[in-house]
Amino acid sequence: MTNAGDAITVVVCEDEPLAREHLHELIDATPRLRCVGEAADGVSAVALIDAVRPDLVFLDIRMPELDGLAVLARIAHQPTVVFTTAYDAHAVQAFELGAVDYLLKPFGAERFTATVSRAIRHLEAGESAESQVGNQMRNAGQSLDRLFAREGTRIVPIAVREIDRLEAEDDYVAVYIRGRRHLLTVTLTALLERLDAERFVRIHRSHAVSLEAIASMTPFDAGRLSVELRDGTRITASRAGTQVLRSRMF
Repeated sequence: MTNAGDAITVVVCEDEPLAREHLHELIDATPRLRCVGEAADGVSAVALIDAVRPDLVFLDIRMPELDGLAVLARIAHQPTVVFTTAYDAHAVQAFELGAVDYLLKPFGAERFTATVSRAIRHLEAGESAESQVGNQMRNAGQSLDRLFAREGTRIVPIAVREIDRLEAEDDYVAVYIRGRRHLLTVTLTALLERLDAERFVRIHRSHAVSLEAIASMTPFDAGRLSVELRDGTRITASRAGTQVLRSRMF
């Protein structure tokens, strides 16, 4: 827990020199913040964070060696984290992992100040040592019960129990709930690793379904099943997916 008025130690993890310089200028101009190190790649970031144990980390999501999400998975120390990114879609990942905030590049002093104020409240509430980020990463083996998706300018929560199906779209996943489609910045394989395998089954390279959303299954041919969901969607399972479905019938 950080007490009111205490100095807040900061580490900057950013591979772009100009972006690092910009953050340093903003940090130097902000009372209470004291920069104690910087890293230009993910491997160096892990070593630095664990060595100096800062209160607050500004962490770029895309860096060489290890990206920001991989850095979080490897650090032992659990600071308060603010993600920095040039990609608006990464905001969803930031909130899903429990980051206190994110900064979308390019950002100015006003946005930076608002983020720092939020981070300070987080630290003074005593949440830094057991931050949401740390809890999420330490509990990576546990299934998620909530996702976040963007709707226009808003980020909205999605209850996993309400999901009917998931569909791969390149490096994204379309999540369907009662006919509504939400797009997440994650691969289908990566998302399924964090969902309950007792609930979700991958029935095709591009499709996974909730077992609770299946309305009926009928033979499509000798080796495949046609799956109808409660929203009326029909998906032809692959042969491997059909075998998995059949194994769940008993």
